[in-house]
Amino acid sequence: MKTFVKATAFAGALAFAASAAVAADGLPEKMTWTAYGTTASGYAQSVAIGNALKSAYGTKMRVIPGKNDVSRMAPLRDGNADYCACGIAAFFGQEGTFLFASNEWGPQPLRVVLTAVGENNLGLATAKDAGIKTMADIKGKRVSWVVAGDALNWNTAANLAFAGLTWDDVQKVEVSGFKASVDAIINGQSDAAFMSTITPHAQRLAASPRGIHWPELPADDKAGWERLNKAHPVGLQHVATRGADISKEKPFAGYVYPYPILVTNVTQSTDEVYALTKAIIDQLDNFKDAAPGAAGWALANQTLVWGMPYHEGAVKYFKEAGVWTDAAEKNNAMLIKRQQIIMDTWKSLGDISGMSKEDISAKWLPMRAKALAAAGMPVVFE
Repeated sequence: MKTFVKATAFAGALAFAASAAVAADGLPEKMTWTAYGTTASGYAQSVAIGNALKSAYGTKMRVIPGKNDVSRMAPLRDGNADYCACGIAAFFGQEGTFLFASNEWGPQPLRVVLTAVGENNLGLATAKDAGIKTMADIKGKRVSWVVAGDALNWNTAANLAFAGLTWDDVQKVEVSGFKASVDAIINGQSDAAFMSTITPHAQRLAASPRGIHWPELPADDKAGWERLNKAHPVGLQHVATRGADISKEKPFAGYVYPYPILVTNVTQSTDEVYALTKAIIDQLDNFKDAAPGAAGWALANQTLVWGMPYHEGAVKYFKEAGVWTDAAEKNNAMLIKRQQIIMDTWKSLGDISGMSKEDISAKWLPMRAKALAAAGMPVVFE
């Protein structure tokens, strides 16, 4: 299957983004983002931001919906989009793993602009009748494994790691997609699947005869969180108050990672990124109620010590706002150095044009792990 998008397919987007004209307050006259599909909250939030920027500054923002990680990130890679309101695939892009461990991709020189963190969590939902009270109780149970669902399966593995478990400790139920992973629980073929607490599919499970239960990840389980953070360094301890069978009166202690993650290439103009960062924060009140989860873009919700480096334009704004700490600076410098090690190691692979994706991964991942370990950096993906 072709894993990249030809530049010609986005010629219109390139023409749209090519203008160097400047609107008010340093923003470009035109801007192109990619985002999830038109039914996704990330797309709705991007459109809401675009409307606010146009109203306040005159900037015209085009949002290109993408059905998958390739169609969202290829325009950014090829220079046909300025920004991507991405999911966790942005992290995989930085790491050069999963679909990015291929001849068409390789590690991507990405930088974060802003992120959104809402009131939901991401977790391993289980059937209420499966007898799974804690994460440790999943041992021996049936767990949905999604074909080509790298992000879903990686998150499931992180939840298992919290309890000191791996995929070898559960019964792997292979399914064709995310919806199928939930259908398998409802139909009695599986007992657990990874999902957002606010996805409609969680509500479907909750309304089914089997019901829904969210095994918690208690904050005081230090050993569990150490295992999870090693396997999943972008997960944030978080208490959800929104979701299926979740409320302020019945919260769920687990984790979340930002969504959307607004990223751009390292080469993007510092002045433009600074202006965009400032504009989004300044206009929050004008778009926070226009799309579900949009309030998550607030400055107070930014996690500045995280797993991906921030663009220097965003850092400039955070410093002016007084929120950029010494810890954030130290972490950002480490992440930039780490990203460069990954990219330099990829270059040392040499000519891989005739190799299969499987052969590339078999050669690349050990080299990547060795280089990071030698530098005293987290490996994450062994």
